[in-house]
Amino acid sequence: MRAVLYLINYSIRIMPKMKTISGAKKRFSLTGTGKIKRKHAFHSHILTKKSNKRKRRLMKTGLIDVSNEKQVLAMLRK
Repeated sequence: MRAVLYLINYSIRIMPKMKTISGAKKRFSLTGTGKIKRKHAFHSHILTKKSNKRKRRLMKTGLIDVSNEKQVLAMLRK
Protein backbone atom coordinates (compact mmCIF):
# COMPACT_ATOMS: atom_id res chain seq x y z
CA MET A 1 0.00 0.00 0.00
CA ARG A 2 2.78 2.36 0.92
CA ALA A 3 4.63 1.67 -2.34
CA VAL A 4 1.50 2.43 -4.36
CA LEU A 5 1.05 5.80 -2.64
CA TYR A 6 4.71 6.59 -3.26
CA LEU A 7 4.34 5.80 -6.98
CA ILE A 8 1.24 7.99 -7.28
CA ASN A 9 2.97 10.93 -5.58
CA TYR A 10 6.12 10.40 -7.65
CA SER A 11 4.20 10.38 -10.95
CA ILE A 12 2.43 13.61 -10.02
CA ARG A 13 5.72 15.34 -9.25
CA ILE A 14 7.48 14.45 -12.50
CA MET A 15 4.64 15.27 -14.90
CA PRO A 16 5.73 17.78 -17.54
CA LYS A 17 4.77 21.41 -17.26
CA MET A 18 2.10 22.90 -19.50
CA LYS A 19 3.50 24.85 -22.44
CA THR A 20 2.43 28.44 -22.99
CA ILE A 21 0.56 29.21 -26.18
CA SER A 22 3.26 30.73 -28.38
CA GLY A 23 0.88 33.12 -30.17
CA ALA A 24 -0.19 34.61 -26.85
CA LYS A 25 3.43 34.81 -25.70
CA LYS A 26 4.22 37.02 -28.71
CA ARG A 27 1.14 39.25 -28.40
CA PHE A 28 0.76 39.93 -24.67
CA SER A 29 3.09 41.00 -21.87
CA LEU A 30 2.58 41.58 -18.17
CA THR A 31 3.17 44.93 -16.50
CA GLY A 32 4.72 45.34 -13.08
CA THR A 33 1.30 45.70 -11.47
CA GLY A 34 -0.02 42.52 -13.09
CA LYS A 35 -2.06 44.06 -15.90
CA ILE A 36 -1.74 42.71 -19.44
CA LYS A 37 -0.45 44.90 -22.28
CA ARG A 38 -1.41 44.48 -25.92
CA LYS A 39 -0.93 46.28 -29.23
CA HIS A 40 -3.75 47.97 -31.13
CA ALA A 41 -4.98 46.54 -34.41
CA PHE A 42 -5.41 48.40 -37.73
CA HIS A 43 -1.97 50.05 -37.75
CA SER A 44 -0.05 47.91 -40.22
CA HIS A 45 -1.21 48.89 -43.72
CA ILE A 46 -3.73 51.05 -45.63
CA LEU A 47 -2.78 54.01 -43.45
CA THR A 48 -3.38 56.76 -46.03
CA LYS A 49 -7.10 57.00 -45.36
CA LYS A 50 -6.63 57.09 -41.57
CA SER A 51 -6.18 60.41 -39.81
CA ASN A 52 -2.94 61.33 -38.04
CA LYS A 53 -4.79 61.42 -34.73
CA ARG A 54 -6.07 57.88 -35.25
CA LYS A 55 -2.66 56.55 -36.31
CA ARG A 56 -1.01 58.19 -33.30
CA ARG A 57 -3.59 56.60 -30.98
CA LEU A 58 -3.13 53.17 -32.57
CA MET A 59 0.67 53.31 -32.12
CA LYS A 60 0.37 53.23 -28.33
CA THR A 61 -0.09 50.03 -26.37
CA GLY A 62 -3.36 49.26 -24.67
CA LEU A 63 -4.47 47.12 -21.76
CA ILE A 64 -6.59 43.99 -21.87
CA ASP A 65 -10.10 44.41 -20.47
CA VAL A 66 -10.76 42.85 -17.07
CA SER A 67 -13.30 40.46 -18.59
CA ASN A 68 -10.60 38.91 -20.84
CA GLU A 69 -7.77 38.72 -18.30
CA LYS A 70 -8.65 35.22 -17.12
CA GLN A 71 -8.50 33.75 -20.64
CA VAL A 72 -5.22 35.49 -21.51
CA LEU A 73 -3.58 34.41 -18.26
CA ALA A 74 -4.70 30.84 -18.98
CA MET A 75 -3.04 31.03 -22.41
CA LEU A 76 0.13 32.37 -20.81
CA ARG A 77 -0.12 29.65 -18.11
CA LYS A 78 0.18 32.20 -15.28
